[in-house]
Amino acid sequence: MATRLLIGLDVGTTFCKAVVIDADGVERAHGRHPTPWTLVATGAEVSPADLADAAIAAVHGALAGVDGEVAGIGVTGMAETGVLLDATGTPLAPAIAWHDQRGQLEAAALARDLGAGRFAAATGLPATALCSLAKYRWLREHHRGAERGVRWLSVPEWVVRRLGGDEVAELSLASRTGMFDVVDGRWWHEALDWSAAPAGLLPEAVPAGTAAGRAGDAVPAARGAVLTVAGHDHPVAAVGAGAVEDGDVLDDCGTSEALVCTVGSPMGREAIAAAVAAGITVGRHVVDGRLALLSGFGLDAPLVRTLRLLGIAGDAARERLDREAADLVPGELGVRVEGLLEETMSVTGVGHGVTPAHVWRATLEAAADASAAALDRLQAVAGDPGRIVMSGGEARSPAVRAVREARRPSLYWSPVREAAARGA
Repeated sequence: MATRLLIGLDVGTTFCKAVVIDADGVERAHGRHPTPWTLVATGAEVSPADLADAAIAAVHGALAGVDGEVAGIGVTGMAETGVLLDATGTPLAPAIAWHDQRGQLEAAALARDLGAGRFAAATGLPATALCSLAKYRWLREHHRGAERGVRWLSVPEWVVRRLGGDEVAELSLASRTGMFDVVDGRWWHEALDWSAAPAGLLPEAVPAGTAAGRAGDAVPAARGAVLTVAGHDHPVAAVGAGAVEDGDVLDDCGTSEALVCTVGSPMGREAIAAAVAAGITVGRHVVDGRLALLSGFGLDAPLVRTLRLLGIAGDAARERLDREAADLVPGELGVRVEGLLEETMSVTGVGHGVTPAHVWRATLEAAADASAAALDRLQAVAGDPGRIVMSGGEARSPAVRAVREARRPSLYWSPVREAAARGA
């Protein structure tokens, strides 16, 4: 009898990552492929076809040399970025990166027309260019042919469709669009009317894990496997890392550092609006009946900026720098990094004896300060956390581990290599 296998696919900002897991929960193989962004003046965009091909390539890579019957494929990934389709199911425009700056004027109009407080109380989000609603409105007003769009799918939903599945929306991803009422659990028609969306632009919203058809010929080795949209990558990573008890906080350190708190009790609109005002977003969790409170910041850009400043290129050089920084005493020689998350940062205290490892340690200390501030924001809304579980690519750095454990020895470090893919 063939071994039954499951595939978790994470369509991430930097890489598309796939993991093959057997019936005993053992990870048998991994595959990954770079996410094929095109850089533009406002940020980045990607061809929907190329993005789906990259995700499928990661699955092919994971399945190479693995024997067994693929029973199911779950797809998670970045939120906010979406794919606009015409009546034939063909993409009409590039998919705008979640961090792209397009839609700022539209977001300002949204806050004015619907009311920033009302928007927050309904959607659990601030009225900014980050949400899908502002991106969709921008496409309607600036991209030729976008008015012919009849369907909007998030990235994981689009990849499930390209694998041969049904067009469905998933609740945690819907919660990142700005088009979904997180209290009522349905599409918010006032927002859709504001954006001039046609009837049926968004498919039925279903819980994570709902069957969404079966895989076709895109991955022949997985033909017939049950497909599902696993949800937004951060709460899915909480599942993969085992941080889903009420009050648990996942600190997911990757391209961004996202802190996800699992909340079991419902929240009213006033409490949701207050959370958003405090810098916390509120959405449906991938765990049925729970909410996901999210706080965080962009981590990759400031770290890459510092590594470039230090002349560190390649994985081997970064690993050496991490080891050297891990062995240093906190604050040694008085090096400090300020403004890490700002447009311009400063490094002070660079005197005799300072090495790149000292600057790198100070950079990671500044990132830890930002993480502590994000956790404080969460605590102000959700109360004292239960377990704090660290996961993500940066959490595997010995220097990051040394810095964080010096501040909070009770941290739990997830042994899972790719938490979002495993959670999917």
